[in-house]
Amino acid sequence: MAIDLKDRGDALENEYFRKQEAELLAKMKAKLETEKAAEESATPLKCPKCDGSLYEKDFENIVIDVCDKCSGVWFDAHEFVNVAMKEEGSSWFGKLFS
Repeated sequence: MAIDLKDRGDALENEYFRKQEAELLAKMKAKLETEKAAEESATPLKCPKCDGSLYEKDFENIVIDVCDKCSGVWFDAHEFVNVAMKEEGSSWFGKLFS
């Protein structure tokens, strides 16, 4: 039984587009996962004292976290070290630790 060339061409065309759709779906899923991960990491931190939202603020070229409700200031470990290790005359906060 001979295979009709038109049927064979249609089958190859369908296979090609099926592969293209599968690749496109895989790319779209990967993009959604990276966007979801970025969105989860971008969720605002909560204040340990009052559960307010923390926002970042620049203080003498160091980014610190400030609460929008209680105005509390929170440091990450590296931020605290940077403030504490500033030159003696440069900031009042640095003078506390020198």
